[in-house]
Formats: sequence, C-alpha cells, structure tokens
Amino acid sequence: MARFLLRRLLNYAVLVALATTLGYFLAGTTLHPRSNYEGRNPPLSAASINRQLDDLNLNDHTPIAKRFGRWLGGVVHGDFGKTVTGDSVTAEMGRRIGVSLRLLVIGSFLGGLLGVGVGVLGAVRQYHFSDHASAVLSFVILSTPVFLVAVLLKLAALNLNQLTGVQLLDYTGEYTPGLSGGGAHLVLDRVRHLILPTLSIVLGQIAFYSRYQRNAMLDVLGSDFLRTAQAKGLRRNHALIKHGLRTALIPMATFFAYNFGLLVTGATFTEKIFGWHGMGEWFVDSVTTNDVNAVVTVTLFVAVLVLIAGMLSDLAYAALDPRVRIR
Repeated sequence: MARFLLRRLLNYAVLVALATTLGYFLAGTTLHPRSNYEGRNPPLSAASINRQLDDLNLNDHTPIAKRFGRWLGGVVHGDFGKTVTGDSVTAEMGRRIGVSLRLLVIGSFLGGLLGVGVGVLGAVRQYHFSDHASAVLSFVILSTPVFLVAVLLKLAALNLNQLTGVQLLDYTGEYTPGLSGGGAHLVLDRVRHLILPTLSIVLGQIAFYSRYQRNAMLDVLGSDFLRTAQAKGLRRNHALIKHGLRTALIPMATFFAYNFGLLVTGATFTEKIFGWHGMGEWFVDSVTTNDVNAVVTVTLFVAVLVLIAGMLSDLAYAALDPRVRIR
C-alpha cells in the first residue's frame, strides 16, 4: 500500500508541476499587467511603470522564463508573489481558501450523499412516480444555468422574508458586517448566510449524481452475483446495500473525487451572486485585472486539489472493489 501511494503521489506531483508551468507561461504571455497603468491622467512615465512591474515581477520586458524562475523560487519559500495592487498573494489565498472550502465541502458532501440516495431509489423503484419525478426535476436543474438557479433562490428568500416579516435567510455576503453578540448568535448568522449558496450547489450536485448513480445501480440490479446472494437466503434490502450499492458506487468514486477539485473554480457564479469572496471569484477577477501571479496561484491550488482527489479516488476504488490488487 505504501509503495503504491508513493508511486501515485510522485506521478501526480509531476502532473501538478506541468500544469503549474503551463499555467504560468499561458497567463504570462496572454495577460498584460502593463495595461493597468495605461490611460491614466496624468500619465505615468515608462520608467515608472517598469519599476512598478519589476517590483511585482510582472514586467513583460523581462523574459518569461526569468519571471517564472523568480516566482518559483518564492513559491519554494511559501511566497506566491504580489497581486497587481501590491498585496500579498499568499495572504489573499489563505483567506479565500477558507471561504471556498466552507461553502464547497458542505455542498459537495450533501449533494453527493443525496444524489446517490435519489439515484438508488430511482433504480430500485424504476418507472414508479418517484423515479419519473426525480428524472424530470434533475433534467430541469441540469438544463438551468447555475446563475439563474442562484438568482431564483435569492428572489425566493427575499419573498419569504417579506411574507414572514422576519429575516429568515440572508442572501448577500458570508456574514453580517458589524454584528455583535454571543457566539451562538454569530454562528446562527453564518448559517443563515450559508444556506442559499450551499443549496445552489447541492441542487446541481443532486441532479448530476442521481442520473449517474441510477444508471450504475440499474446495471447492478440485473447482475448474477446479486441474484445468487438472494438465492442463498440474503434479504433483498441487505443484498442491495451490501453488494449492489457497493458495486454501483465504484464508477462513482472518480466523479466524487474529481468533481470536488473542480468545484473550487466552478462555483464562480455562486460566489459572485451571493457575495462570497472565494477562489472562484478571485480567479475571474484576477483574469480581468491581468493579475498573472494570482491566476497561476489559483491554477496551482486547483491542481493540488485534483492531485488529492486522484489519491482519494484510487483509495476509494481499492476499498470498494475487492478485485483491485494494489502492488
């Protein structure tokens, strides 16, 4: 097991290095930080612009390989450079990672768990009303843009608050600025702000996972090993959970693992609409402001998450499928 994990870790580390290198060279050649200083009144001199860009390691007059070497040297020591405004990329990343993970961990876990449950129920009760209803709702959600779902949730919360006359749900920001009070009061405020953006992620995850899980479970229901288990006296529900569901979850392991890694930047619309300043929002804003260092840092972070997702996927396969032999 240890040798297997070490070998896989080395493979993923090489992929992370390649992804980060390609990301830096792509961002460094397509983004133009110099344009942030053009068109100012009074105009800045070329020498002044070059000095500021040199300080940020963003001067396009410097060979990109040399800029990459400087940035990489800082990364080795935990310094990811400066943003176009001169702030620390490391500090900004640390704050935004917490925001994104707080939103995505809960949304991914609930979405995956409920999606598997809906998919299994749809397969077991194939062609029943519950199966048809879940199929229709899933296709409606999958065909609806994420930003539209988020906006509809905000409108629903606004109407609910107006009808009840109580601020049951908050739909802007991570918390209420300037709020004071005890610990429980602050936690409740965080929860109210967390419900709607989490729900917008959960709905999409349920719709996505339930379709795949239903098909995987249908393939298992007609298998010989499941009929054999029931023929030997195992109750149907026990056989479905112990043998059927475990086998049907094997192809889903990759979806679970990699989807979480990609959700970091995939939740951009959710973060933007609900005012959550996470990694997805930061990535889009950084591209808009030609912030090379920030863009590459987000790329590196997502690559590391995909690395971790790959490791978890391999472990899940080994745990779910007894035929897998780790050498």
